[in-house]
Parts: sequence; structure tokens; C-alpha cells
Amino acid sequence: MVLTSVGKMVGLQKKTSGIRNICILAHVDHGKTTLADCLISSNGIISSRLAGKLRYLDSREDEQIRGITMKSSAISLHFVKGDEEYLINLIDSPGHVDFSSEVSTAVRLCDGCIIVVDAVEGVCPQTQAVLRQAWLENIRPVLVINKIDRLIVELKLTPQEAYSHLKNILEQINAVTGALFTSKVLEERAEKETESENVSDPARGDQIYDWSAGLEDTDDSHLYFSPDHGNVVFASAIDGWGFGIEHFAKLYSQKIGIKPAVLLKTLWGDYYLNTKAKKIMKGDQSKGKKPLFVQLVLDNIWSLYEAVMKRDKEKIEKIVTSLGLKIGARESRHADPKVHLNAICSQWLPISDAVLSMVCNKLPSPLDIAAERVEKLMCVGARTFDSLPPETQELKSAFMKCSSEGAAPVIVFVSKMFAVDAKALPHNKPRPLTQEEIAHRRELAKRRHAEKLAATQGKELLEKTLNENPSEVTGNTGDTKGGERQLTDQAESVTSKAVKQEADSKESFIAFARVFSGVVRKGQKVFVLAPKYDPAESLRKLSSQSSATDDLPLVPHMTACRLENLYLLMGRELEDLEEVPAGNVLGIGGLQDFVLKSATLSTSPACPPFTPLNFEATPVVRVAVEPKHPSDMPQLVKGMKLLNQADPCVQVLIQETGEHVLVTAGEVHLQRCLDDLKERFAKVQISVSAPIIPFRETITRPPKVDMVNEEIGKQQKVAVIHQTKEDQNKTPEGIQVDSDGLVTISTPNKQATLSVRAMPLPGEVTRILEENSDLIRTMEQLNTSLNEDKKKHEINQKTMDRIKEFKQKLEQHLQGRKWRNAVDQIWSFGPRKCGPNILLCNFEGYKRSVWQCLGNAVKEVSKYGDFDNSIVSGFQLATLSGPMCEEPLMGVCFAVEKWEINKVGEILSTNSQDSEEYDATEHNQNEDTTLTSSYTDKVCSANEHQDSSQSVTESPEKISKHKGEALLADCYGPFSGQLIATMKEACRYALQEKPQRLMAAMYTCEIMATAEVLGRVYAVLSKREGRVLQEEMKEGTDVFTIKAVLPVAESFGFADEIRKRTSGLASPQLVFSHWEIISSDPFWVPTTEEEYLHFGEKADSENQARKYMNAVRKRKGLYVEEKIVEHAEKQRTLGRNK
Repeated sequence: MVLTSVGKMVGLQKKTSGIRNICILAHVDHGKTTLADCLISSNGIISSRLAGKLRYLDSREDEQIRGITMKSSAISLHFVKGDEEYLINLIDSPGHVDFSSEVSTAVRLCDGCIIVVDAVEGVCPQTQAVLRQAWLENIRPVLVINKIDRLIVELKLTPQEAYSHLKNILEQINAVTGALFTSKVLEERAEKETESENVSDPARGDQIYDWSAGLEDTDDSHLYFSPDHGNVVFASAIDGWGFGIEHFAKLYSQKIGIKPAVLLKTLWGDYYLNTKAKKIMKGDQSKGKKPLFVQLVLDNIWSLYEAVMKRDKEKIEKIVTSLGLKIGARESRHADPKVHLNAICSQWLPISDAVLSMVCNKLPSPLDIAAERVEKLMCVGARTFDSLPPETQELKSAFMKCSSEGAAPVIVFVSKMFAVDAKALPHNKPRPLTQEEIAHRRELAKRRHAEKLAATQGKELLEKTLNENPSEVTGNTGDTKGGERQLTDQAESVTSKAVKQEADSKESFIAFARVFSGVVRKGQKVFVLAPKYDPAESLRKLSSQSSATDDLPLVPHMTACRLENLYLLMGRELEDLEEVPAGNVLGIGGLQDFVLKSATLSTSPACPPFTPLNFEATPVVRVAVEPKHPSDMPQLVKGMKLLNQADPCVQVLIQETGEHVLVTAGEVHLQRCLDDLKERFAKVQISVSAPIIPFRETITRPPKVDMVNEEIGKQQKVAVIHQTKEDQNKTPEGIQVDSDGLVTISTPNKQATLSVRAMPLPGEVTRILEENSDLIRTMEQLNTSLNEDKKKHEINQKTMDRIKEFKQKLEQHLQGRKWRNAVDQIWSFGPRKCGPNILLCNFEGYKRSVWQCLGNAVKEVSKYGDFDNSIVSGFQLATLSGPMCEEPLMGVCFAVEKWEINKVGEILSTNSQDSEEYDATEHNQNEDTTLTSSYTDKVCSANEHQDSSQSVTESPEKISKHKGEALLADCYGPFSGQLIATMKEACRYALQEKPQRLMAAMYTCEIMATAEVLGRVYAVLSKREGRVLQEEMKEGTDVFTIKAVLPVAESFGFADEIRKRTSGLASPQLVFSHWEIISSDPFWVPTTEEEYLHFGEKADSENQARKYMNAVRKRKGLYVEEKIVEHAEKQRTLGRNK
């Protein structure tokens, strides 16, 4: 096909109804990029012979080497179907779990997606993940079942077996979609019920609860994939063929004489053809007949493959002539039968026609955007659409119309920023020369050549004259001057070249975006709205009509910028555009100083920021990075900033220790980030630390069995009690510890006493707290605004319901005597006020709860009121770094059971302001003494001054009170600071009174392997502390799917080892799953002979928790208890044996 010009593409962009924004989603290695190649070759961008081999959209070198896609890239295709012309903006996305963030960025910009499934492997974990992502973004999917050639060539199935296998795959995919749909319907129904309960009258009698109601009423037929709906294509992208059943329905309707509509309904399903009656009958299996699909479709494909593979020339010629195809001699004589096969199939059933016509028929244009999706995009966090300002709600119609009129507000969403080499930008590219320029250059070359000839002739004449008259050397000196000038010219040209090269090698950032409304023009000024921008707040300062060109007051999270360049994304190429109308995907240049990762651009300040992207993978793999030469540090910092901008999932941190840390989603992702840092962004040699593995610290109930699985008997219990007594003797002075773990501690100035107890939270409660961290953060914000007496208008009903539901869940799981009223007593969550630990306020005389946003809290004034924040801060610090290895705590509840402030403490709390004022005046009077005297002298001089000043001032008692209190504050620092430190210490000691445990981050690991390598997979898993959860065989294949859990700490090099051990027949997918307690006690020491044998210094097995804890302590520079001499008895003498 002829290559489409940019002008044609620009024309098609203006016709919104003919635009289709689609992405290709699938599990890794299911054939997305090969399918994309086939679609691109239909536009003449690449040769059809190279489709599948070139992998055009994998433009990075490491993508080509590894054979996997690592970034989503877009290309615009032109497709003609009958009289209609379509512009298809195609985005190819990665399938590897490490790059699932790239899938999120692609899905947000599309209206539809192609789900690709391998016909042999069927539904895989990542297939389910991408279906869920498409569902969450409300985009419509169509299905391509790829690699059908593997059923013929590899598995050698008969057409009948292949048909039942394909039916199974369709059922599996529809089951995933059905589960998503069911959960949505039940959620909506629950919401409706709660609304009706609020409205309905109480005297209506009992209601029978019916689960199925709601599911039966809703129509879900459009959701499922079925060939007769026209949303399934069967294909083999590598062989270049694909078909939907409508192709065969048209073909056979002429031959058999049955209407195409009837054939379309019956070609897939339990129907067979009665050849005598020329009728289609139902019930093929019961009568032992071939289904229509097998008889009319699969049999033909199977016989073609058989003929080509066996080189049956007569049969091939017969097939080719009957289909009316023209096959070149080169293809038919080729040594590889696949080439011949590709030539026949790509003409008979071209995959691009089948897939693109399905896309145009079944996937929506930007005009058909669902109202539900628009509302979802516009509502950030827990806000409902109705709670948005009226000006913002009006923008919904602009979204729905997707109009490109001048008056329509411009709304653009940037889903990611990607780095491009500056040489690849259109204005830096060498362009083809015109005829005039070629003629001009020819003239210049001729002139230069003539000058050169003249110069050489002149030199020869000069030499002759010099030989004749050696005394005249003046000309020679002139020549050297000329030579010097030439050298300086050369030097200048070299430096200018170097500057030019530096400019060329610079990375330029382009925003990957889509226009949802209005027309974007080059040089236009727009507002950049960050994710935290609130239109309601800004509309108080600005009018909804104000534009980005006006001089406007500062509004938080909003800046104005100019769109420098607009690009048409064409895979590896970029084309300049002047304007882009609504509904199109585009690249925008010049936003790198305004957008970090994603943002919303608009000309209207009423536009809300879009909801943040849903990322499936959580970054857990951390490494510390530093340059090999310290002088390169500024380049590394700059490079890491650029990397952070270029990758949607990576996180770049500077830790308290000063380390520069890179947090990535997995090993492959980490490798890519490090390569980018070395070669593109920082361009310096870097050294990378071993992965920093995250752990959590927790406490458990006292164990019933010891490390060698023997029940802890009475004797051992006595030993344990003695041990605890010894430990108690170790506790510092001023700290009292009860037998049940209650720690009592006083502040340094003895004005306040705290009693704290630590308890392990039930596992279910920890999970609920983790899942609702965003809701807890929202509650914290609401409570803060209530304490500052702000209006309560921001709390909408939906958020209130979610908070109530969260509270009910906690009450449900925190039951029993020791948790009585615990939920109402929750004072704070931690760390960072939204973590999985709880602080309980369990003492008399003070009530403060996190539930005050529900409206049941009364602001009370008490002696504790001023210092409650100090207690909470101390708790936050204690939960942020535990005593074992300074890692955050998880699943711990701290109860403050006593908090006493004595009289002086109360005075401190009431008169703190007065003391500060007095302190200032006293300091001015006594400046010399305070500067020169020591700490004790300072106290004495202050006392003397206090005595002398009593006679002078009007109220001596008041001053002495201030002075005493100022002393208390001075000696040990501010009282609030003392409370923070005391609370932190109390929490740490309370924690150490209970059995402490480490929690390890765990991956779920899915491995697909054949039966012969199953043993090797198990060997690698057991070596790395993995635990197999389930193992099942895929129907119709010899492939096993193994589900296991594996500690993140043991996962490095796991994928490579499995591939090596299984000769590449098994490859794992690792996804972060949960935190799990390591059962062994890190502080346990073997006492008996048997224990020493199992866990002593020379034993085979070691204490896993202790190993991890010591590794973290070593890395953080904390004290580690270990023996330096390891093999004392193996000492060798240095003297030689004579």
C-alpha cells in the first residue's frame, strides 16, 4: 500500500467520527508488537515481508535484544473501508508486569483496546490485569486470538480439538469480564439500596434479600466476546493472516445459497450443515457431526498448512488458483515453507483488514465517550460529580460533544513524558533538498574546486621563484601567517562542532497526550493543572472566563505555559503539526519545565485535574546509586531528575543518609532505568548498591512452639521468665515495666508520666488499614480543617459513607475483652498518619478521636489539650523506625493507659506564652552573663536576678512563677519536645517487651512450565525460600501453571536462574503481593544440644530473620553482634615446612 502523506493525516484528524484511538494489550510474548507490525505494513510504512521480524514500534536497542516491549509508543494509520476513511491512532503497550505503568498511560488516552491472547497459553495473569485496567478506565475491548498456527504446527491438534480449545479460551476470557461486571452491578445495587433505605418509609414490612436481582435486569450481552458479535478475530500475526467469521459468512453465502445473516449467527456454535437438505441444523455433538466452524473454516486452513508444510505442489497450485491469488516465484521456491505460507495467507486472509475493520465497526469514536467515563475522569479522590462547582459541571457537555469549534474550551490530558534524542525532532532532521538548492550547491562545489586548483598552481609558481631568488623570504613569512589563520579557523570550526554535538546529544522531552475538547494550536497559552489543583478554590480568585494570557493572581497547583511544538506520533518518527482538533492523540514539545509525569492542560480554570492513573505494579526494588568519580555528582543528580520525569513508575529519593535511591517495579525495570541513567540522562559511570530490600517490624503473640518445633513446656517457660527478668534488669533507670508489658516512663523534668502498652493487631485489621490508607489520609485532612474551624462543606455523603463503612469493618474485627471500645478510642494512625499501626487513647479525663469528622466529637478544653500533638508525634516517630533495624512498624497497636501532668506541667501548658515574653526581656537585661557563663552559672545568675527583681516589679509572685517554669523549659528543652522523645522511647520499650518479628515483602510468582522441567522449577523455588500455593494443568496442553509466593529479598536473579535451569522453557512473572511475618525469632539463641546442632554456628540452616536483620543493620551502619573470627581451628602457620 502507498505511504500516506502527513497532509492526508491532518485532514483525517478533523473528521472526529472517523477517528479510533486504540491500544494493544496482552500478556508478555502473546504477539502485540508482531500484530502492530502487520497493521503498520498495511500503510506501507514497513515491508510486509519484514512484518513480525522488524518489530517497528520497539525502537529501543534493549527492547530488540530482550525481545519484549518496554514502553508504549503510538503511530497513526490510515484505513479505507468502502467509502469511509478512518484515522487509527494505535498505541502498542508492554506486556511485562514490570512495565504495567506504561499500560495505564496508554489506556487513559484510548477509547477502545485490542486484547491479544495466545491460542496455546490462553488467559494469563497479565491478560487478567489488562482486562481489569481497561474495565477501570471504561474502555471497550475487542479480542484477537493469536498464534493459531501453534495449534497446527506445535500441538498438532485436529480441527475439532482446536475448535473446543478455542471455545475454552473464549469462556475463560468471558469469565474474567463477567466477574468484573458482576462486582460493579452489586456495588451499584448496594448504593441504590442505601439511598432507598434513607428515603423509604419504615412501615413497609420485611424484605426478602435476593442476590440475583439487579444482575438479571442488566443487559451484559455487549460485554462478552463472541465471534457472532463480530468482536473476535482469529489470527496468526507471524504468518500474516486473520479473519472474523463475517468474511467466511459472505464467502459461503454465495456458494451454499444461505443468507449471510443466518450464516453469521450459526458459523460459531453447535450447528452443523445438512448437505442433503442444504439446511443448517442445531445439535452437532449429539449427532456426531462436524460443527460449521470446523467444516467451513478450520478444515480449509488446516489443509492449506498441511499442503505447504509437506510441499505438496499440486495441492498448493489447486488452492492458489481456486482462491484467485498470485504468488511470486521467489516465495514459492523459498527453502522455508513459512515464507510460502505467509505469501498465500496474507493475500487470502489479510490480518490488517480483519483487525482494522473490526476496530472501526466495534470500537467507539471519540464522539461516543460514555457519560460515566467523563464523570469518573473529572472526579478526583472521593469527590462526587455533583459536589463540583457548576462551571466545572458545565464542561461535561464539552467532553461529550468533543467539538473542535473555536468557542469550545481546550482540555488535554498528558499521560506521560517521554525522552527523545534531540536529533530525532523534525526541525533537527536533514530534509530533502529542492532542485534550486541542488543547483546552488553544485555551483558552490565548482567554485571551491576552481579556487583549489588556483591555489595549487600559485604554490608551484612561488616555489619556483623561491628556488631562483632564495634571499626573498618575505613571502614565506606571510605564508606562515596565513597558515596560522587557517589553524585558528580550524580550531573555531572544531569548537563550534563540539557545541553543536552537545546540543544534538541533549535529550528533549515530549508529552504523550490526547485532546478531549477544543483545538490545540502551536504557540497557544494554556493552564497546567497539577493533580492537587482544586477548581472550586481557584474560581473564588479567578472568573471562569479568564484565560492563560491574562495577568492572573497566584493559584496553588496551577501554572500557565506556552505549547511550543505539536507532533504527530509515527512510531520512531515525529511530524510537525500546526494544530490538533479534539479526539486525537499527539505529542507536545516544551512542557518539560511544567509537567513532571502527568497533568491536565486547559484554557478554562474551571477544568478539574483528571483522576490519577491506576498503576497495577507497586515499586519495591530499591538501589542506591552514586557516581564512580565524585566530581560527576551534579550530572548524576540532573540525570536522575530527567529519569524521574521520563518514567511513569520510577521513584527517585534522597534518603536521610544522603543516599540517592532509585525505586523500581522489578529487575527488568531496574536494569532499563540504570541503562538509561548511564547512557542517556547522566552519561557518567555509576556504581550501584545491592538492592535495598524493604522490611517491616511487628510483634506477635507469645509462640507455643520453639525454633525446633518443640512445644514450650513449663521448664522452658521458667527459663523464659528468668530471661525476661534479666532483660528487665537491663532496662535503663526511670523506666518501669510490668509483668504484662506495660511500660511507665517520665519526662526528663519529671513533670509528666506516660504508661504505654504494645499489642499485636489482628492480621485482617492490618490489611483493612493498608487498603484504606487514602481514606485515612482524607479523614486526617477533614479533622485538621475541623480543628481549624473551617467549614464542613467539603465532606460529601459518599466519603462519609466510606468512613462509616471503614469504622464498621474495624469494629467487626476488633472484638473481645481487650479490644472493648477500642475503635472509638483510636487517637491516630501511623507512620505518616495513614499507616497500618494504631494509637489508642485509653486513659481518663481526655477524649480525642480520629472519628470527629463523622460529627460526633465535641472540642473539649483540658490540661492535655495543648500537648496531645506531642504524644501523636512521638507515636509517629516510633512507628517510622522500629528498634530491630530502624524499619517502619506494621500491625502494632500502642495503648496510652496513663498520662499524668503534675501542677507545674499544667502551669507550663497555660502560661507558655507569657514565659516567652518574659524570657525575651530578661535575656536583654542579662545578655553578658548568658553569653559567657556556663550552664549551671546561667541557672544561678537567673535565680539571683529573680531575687533582685522581686522588689522592683509590681507582681513578684507572678514573675517567680514564670522564672521557675522558664528554668524547667530551659534545662531540658521545650516541654512538648520532651513529651515527643518520652513517647517515642515508651513505644520502643513497650515493643521490646513483646515477641518481635520481621515482616518480609512477598511476590506472587506465576510460572508456566512443561511437565519435563517441573522438578527444576520446584528446586529453584525451594532454594530461594519460595512456597508453592497451587499447580494446575492447562486443558489440552502439557503446560502447568504454578502459583507460588517468594520473598522479595530472595528474588534477585530468580528469573534468570529459572530460565537457565529449564533451558528457557519456563519464565516467571513476579508481582508484589503482601507482607508476611517471618516465623523465626531474630533474637533467639540455641540453648540445648539439639538446637545448637540445627541452628548453631556451623549448622546447615541459619536463622533467616536474624540474617535479614543483620544485613539491614550493617547497611544502615548500626551495631551488629557477630563473631569476627570464623574458622579459628583452621589457622595456618606462615613458616614453610622444610
